[in-house]
Amino acid sequence: MPHIRRGPDGQIESIHRHGAPGMEFVPDGHAELMTFLGHSAPQQSDFGRLDADFVRVIEDVIDTLIVKNIINITDLPGEAQAKLFARKNFRERISKNSLRLFVDTGFNSLIDDTNFSDL
Repeated sequence: MPHIRRGPDGQIESIHRHGAPGMEFVPDGHAELMTFLGHSAPQQSDFGRLDADFVRVIEDVIDTLIVKNIINITDLPGEAQAKLFARKNFRERISKNSLRLFVDTGFNSLIDDTNFSDL
């Protein structure tokens, strides 16, 4: 059970396992405590993650319907088209900037030109 010490501004300053004079007991999962620890409210983060996962499923369904020529992208309202394109462009930019472990760095020409028989 955590005990907290508040600063002069009333904000949590430190967390302790055992209480001492000037400390306040707070229950596990207390909103201020979770914020201090950098955690959002469990329900909000869970729903946010589930919503993001569900949006990705919907995108995949729409892509599948378009690939199978069941619908055309132009069948969707203009706002929906714009949102889909914006998400696709964002994902492409993120993946282009992500860590690539096997990118051609140009060092292969140095290795190819090296004469290892001289070693």
